[in-house]
Amino acid sequence: MLYPNKIEKNGYKTINYSNRGMNLENLINESNEYYVEKDIALIYKKPTPIGISEAVYTEHGRIIKNGYFKAPSTLDYNGIYKGKYIEFEAKETQKKTSFPLANFHEHQLKYIKKVIQHRGICFIIIKMNNQIFLLKGEDLIKFIDENTRKSIPYEYLEKKGYVIKEKYNPALDYLKIVDEAYLERI
Repeated sequence: MLYPNKIEKNGYKTINYSNRGMNLENLINESNEYYVEKDIALIYKKPTPIGISEAVYTEHGRIIKNGYFKAPSTLDYNGIYKGKYIEFEAKETQKKTSFPLANFHEHQLKYIKKVIQHRGICFIIIKMNNQIFLLKGEDLIKFIDENTRKSIPYEYLEKKGYVIKEKYNPALDYLKIVDEAYLERI
């Protein structure tokens, strides 16, 4: 059909798939929905604890004008899988040769140690160089304790990390890798 200004439309909605799968958090959220729907696991993204200090009311509802972080957040996701507590952080970097440790806050590292101490399953999912890795929390902490570097070399991720492949359903089957990485505990 020809519209004014010679704009042609065929009646079909154009769907752009170019960024699908590019965002790590979206892949994880899609996977978590699949896990819940199939009754495989209950894993959810934790909301950041935010307090509201100023809000205005409009015809569309309350709008937050000013807020603050109530407390330091811990890790991005938590839940239960095969009767085990699971918690993890998701991180992406554009760097090619190493993953900056500055991406972790000190309180997050302490929290990872606490989850491990209480025999929970704790790990990091890192997207780097178009690869997605699961790095066990124990390996992250060991690397930090044994090195003075301010970043994790890509080679370390290749050696100690577990590659997670993107798929159709679930989009990122990280629980398959959890089974492999924590075989003795699940």
